[in-house]
Order: sequence, then C-alpha cells, then structure tokens
Amino acid sequence: MPDGAHGNAPGGVVIDFVAHGGTMKEVLGYETFTKIEPLEKGWSSDKKYYIETADGKRLLLRVADISEYDRKKKEFGMIQRALELDIPMSQPLDFGTCNEGKSVYQLLTWIDGKDAEEALPLMPRPKQYEFGIQAGRMLSKMQTLKVLPKGSDWLNRFGSKMDSYIANYKNCGLSFDSDDLLIEYIQENRRLLDNRQMCFTHDDYHLGNMIVSPENELYVIDFQRFRMVEPYHGMSGLVFSAKTSPFFASGQINGYFDDNIPEDFWRLLALYLAAVAVNALPWSIPYGQKEIDFAYRQIADILGWYNNMQDIVPSWYLGRL
Repeated sequence: MPDGAHGNAPGGVVIDFVAHGGTMKEVLGYETFTKIEPLEKGWSSDKKYYIETADGKRLLLRVADISEYDRKKKEFGMIQRALELDIPMSQPLDFGTCNEGKSVYQLLTWIDGKDAEEALPLMPRPKQYEFGIQAGRMLSKMQTLKVLPKGSDWLNRFGSKMDSYIANYKNCGLSFDSDDLLIEYIQENRRLLDNRQMCFTHDDYHLGNMIVSPENELYVIDFQRFRMVEPYHGMSGLVFSAKTSPFFASGQINGYFDDNIPEDFWRLLALYLAAVAVNALPWSIPYGQKEIDFAYRQIADILGWYNNMQDIVPSWYLGRL
C-alpha cells in the first residue's frame, strides 16, 4: 500500500522525542534541530519525523527498531548508490543508532512539494504522460544497480508467496465474484516466473511515493521496500498509479521500455496484479471496514481492466501519446 512521507511541510511546534519512545541526541546534528514533528502518513512501520535546523535545513528522519539494523543499513547503501544515477530523490545524509542503542535511524533531505497522486490529475494530460515517461526511465535506471543472472529463484520465492495469498484468501472468511478466474490465471501462468533475472529495485513504485516539486520536477521517495525482485515486479505499483492517471501509467510503461514492450511483460504484469487482487481481502481485514471496502474496489478494478482475465493488456493502457 502507499507509504509517503514528504510533501508539504507540517506546521506546529517542537515535540519531545522522549514522549515518542526514545532519545534523539545521537542523531547527527541533533543540537541544531529547532523543530521536530512526527509524520503519521503511510503504512511503514518506521517512525518518521520532519525536522528543521537552526541554519534553515529541512530534513526527514526515519527511526526503526534496532532489530532492523542490517536491513536498514543495506537499504541506506542502496539509496546512496541510486543517488549516483542522477535520480531525483531524497539525499541520504547519515545512518546510525539512537535511543541508547535501541533504534536505528536514517537521516535524509526533505523533498518539498505536493504528493504526485494529488498533483497529477490537475495537470494537462500530456504533462501527466511526460511525468510517466520520466518515471519509467528512472525505474529502468534503478534496476541497473544490482542484477542477478536468470534462474529459478524468483519462481520459488514468488510462487510460494502466491500460494500463501491463495490459501489466506480461502481462509479469510470473505469472498468476491469471479475469484476462480484470478486463481486460474495465476495457476496457468506461474510458469512465467521461471528462468527470470532478479534485480534491486524500488518495489513500491507508484504516485503515492512520488512528489512534484515547486519547480515542477518529479521526485521519488520512500525506498523502504527497495529489494531484490524480478524487474517487472517493480511495475506492480501501477495498480495504484493507473487508477489515478492512465496517462501517467501508460507513459511509465513506454518510458521503461523505450516504446518497445515485450509480450511477456503484459502477461507478467497481469499475473502480479492478479496476485494483488487475491491478496487484497486478507491484507485488508486487520485494518477495518474502510480498507475492506477499498480491497473490493481494487479487485473490481483489476478484473475490469483485464476483462475478467481474458485480455493481457489492461484497458487503461493508452499506447503512445
């Protein structure tokens, strides 16, 4: 689900970090912080804070439990490498421990602007498409950071995940019409997962994790799901972006492939979105009726886009504009 942490800076006063479960004095530059405010938006388990310093800098602090240290260190390293590719994004400033060794933190620059999922629908359609082209090219760049050769690892990993999605759905107590069509598509196409490359990528890549700056530039944020997956899985976030802007989503695909889209992409994207649909209800139940209602709408969207899984190209794809 969308995360998000930047955008319009919050207002308010300095908070007492101790009241939020820790001490911040070990964080680089702590003595210069003049404003520290918690950020509640998003699904990440990280605690997030907007920070202003005495010399006018605006920063983002992400804090996680110390048990996340190795994963967060690896994540921070990949963010540093991604920055070298000239991708517009938060700049990583520091990584370390705080809260007397009980927490791990990442300190990054703050990206000012508007959430892309709110800003894009207000733009002319050609501009939405242009941003999509940029997003596709940025994702393609990111996926050059580390690539593994073809093999069966992805079939084993994601195949097992799809099996758990199906089992969880059948046991969740809720159901939806045409569930058999999605499950049948998954079972008939899971072979496509075999003999695939894997790469490091931003695996939560959608408009909810992008910012449009005051200079009208597109920035990528929230790399917390930066991990090793099959490259096309990095496009699964289109399930959110296409709903907001089919022009952006179409541009993202065209930019990623430089207008030369292989057929196996369409089949794999349909497979990934079918898996999203099957998992939607089990995922949503712990979060209450609002998220359950959202899950039903998302399932209906996916089935509609693919004509009950009879088409492999989603109806929102507009081709080259």
